[in-house]
Amino acid sequence: MFYNRLNRRNLLAAAAMAALAGCAVVPKAPAPAPAPTPTAPESEIPTDTERHRVALLVPISGPNAGVGQSLANAANMALLDTGAKNLRITTYDTGTNPGEAARRAIADGNKLILGPLLSDDIASVAAVAKPAHVPLISFSNDEKAAGKDVFIIGNLPGQSIARTVGYARGKGISTFAALVPKGDYGERVSSSLLASVRDSGGSVVAMETYDRTAASIGAAANRIKTKSGYGALLIADSGSLSAKAAVSYRAAGGGAGVRLLGTELWGGERELATSPALNGAWFSTVSDVRFAQFSKSYRSRFGAAPFRIATLGYDAVLLTLRVTRAWVPGKAFPTGEMLDPGGFLGMDGPFRFNRNGLIERALEVRAVDGGAIKVISAAPSGFAKD
Repeated sequence: MFYNRLNRRNLLAAAAMAALAGCAVVPKAPAPAPAPTPTAPESEIPTDTERHRVALLVPISGPNAGVGQSLANAANMALLDTGAKNLRITTYDTGTNPGEAARRAIADGNKLILGPLLSDDIASVAAVAKPAHVPLISFSNDEKAAGKDVFIIGNLPGQSIARTVGYARGKGISTFAALVPKGDYGERVSSSLLASVRDSGGSVVAMETYDRTAASIGAAANRIKTKSGYGALLIADSGSLSAKAAVSYRAAGGGAGVRLLGTELWGGERELATSPALNGAWFSTVSDVRFAQFSKSYRSRFGAAPFRIATLGYDAVLLTLRVTRAWVPGKAFPTGEMLDPGGFLGMDGPFRFNRNGLIERALEVRAVDGGAIKVISAAPSGFAKD
């Protein structure tokens, strides 16, 4: 899903591509203008004196309802698995009006918001939450949306690229090329690639953009095949489109000796192992060590497979429970506790937040190898405290 910058217009297509994978990124839809703030409605939920009130803002209606429900189910799983009695989590539907959902959440006395899912919704939710001093932990992966009291828990493409580039540089690759989609995600990918390669002492010698269609990415692959001087080619898209690009690129012996690279969008996608053109490709993503058991438990409770992004809902609740040790019910959420340099452990492995609200994850490097996906560089087991 496109856990890149997720947007309302394209997430339905992303969900279909990522039923067992992560979210994929697509061009950003115009953000809705913040609505005027009306008088807050009276809460219909009784006052809690012993439980922390937390709002879960996800789409339960509309084209993104499946993803939102998967996150809500996972959050409920976390409560059940931990036996937590000190949290009251209430779900608010952002499917039609995220700003109104935020106003209802604040009126109900919630002191923390988990969500929203879509980066385009962050501004309207934050416009309501910030004056009330209620922080957000958004499931988006839009780095630009992070800031004071807005934490981004989604998987960031820039970190995936930096991990893969670092691994490639360690294997002697110093020159890179890239195929990147037009739009916000592509801009972030290209910026991350240029920065990571520059910082590691390498160089980016070629880059082609494309519209997110099979024909366009195939044409871009043919264009970049005519160029030379690079040892690795990054294909910044889902497994399906990346496989199509690789077929075009490898046709007639093209790209001999060039290592193909992917992004976090490749995590869990079946097309990778079934496409001979991608054999030998490298990419970085979060570990799946715990996901198999998570998925099995989710199926037994809800009768369907979870979206890969659902672990964010689970981990957001685990994180909240960890912080409750320093949180008095009814008082402001202690955001300072989110900045533990030692980090936290979730379903997707170790993670921590920096002072800018961005998540840092421990990522592993994987390779497509003879019809299978293998881990070739394990994720770190944790973070050293500074």
